[in-house]
Amino acid sequence: MLGTVHAELRRIEQMLGSEVADARAMEERLRPAWRRATDGEHRIPVAAAVAAAIALQLLLPDRLVIHPSWLLPTLEGLLMIGLIAANPKRMNRTSVTLRSASVTLIALISLANAWSSAELISGIVNGTSGDNASVLLARGASIYLTNIIVFALWYWEWDRGGPVARAQGARPHPDFLFPQMVQSGIAPAEWRPNFIDYLYVSFTNASAFSPTDTMPLSRWAKMLMLVQASVALLTVAFILARAVNILK
Repeated sequence: MLGTVHAELRRIEQMLGSEVADARAMEERLRPAWRRATDGEHRIPVAAAVAAAIALQLLLPDRLVIHPSWLLPTLEGLLMIGLIAANPKRMNRTSVTLRSASVTLIALISLANAWSSAELISGIVNGTSGDNASVLLARGASIYLTNIIVFALWYWEWDRGGPVARAQGARPHPDFLFPQMVQSGIAPAEWRPNFIDYLYVSFTNASAFSPTDTMPLSRWAKMLMLVQASVALLTVAFILARAVNILK
């Protein structure tokens, strides 16, 4: 009799355990993709953006870049090749070394663009550059576009711990609140932010000088968007003012 009772209890426990497991599996499936573990992002969009930033740097004249002019683009290219070799298709692997290499790559592009922007504005203020409106606008556009790419990379790299951490669902609290996160039914169930979304955020912030549809939540995100908007505003203001003056 006692053995029968124990057997029945074990059967009930197994049944309950199976139901709990099924409930947890159902709960996991119902969670939005951006909050659960998914496959990593494709490498191509990020690699293309970095390649575009390097190309824009190479188009600038020598007096607007850090010398030797080949040094930073070469370092950036080598870092990009290393990161692609580590995650050639999807970004599923990470380590302290890979994360450091990614941050260093973005920092180098940021440094190069900040230097170019400062040199261009300094030349305009001192009257040593900016005599040709079309050339001035072309150089300003190069710096402006690089600024958009740079900050898109920063947003993408730091939001919720980076692309690999987001794919693993390691951090539940986002640094950027996209519309798809707060309103159901406006995007596929498998939607999650990727680099193109951060590129759009960067573009709208640089164009409107403020957030648009995506809100920064963490303090670092707010400060970074503030810096980007300030840099974009200064660059556009000085370049357009000088170009209009030349055309007059």
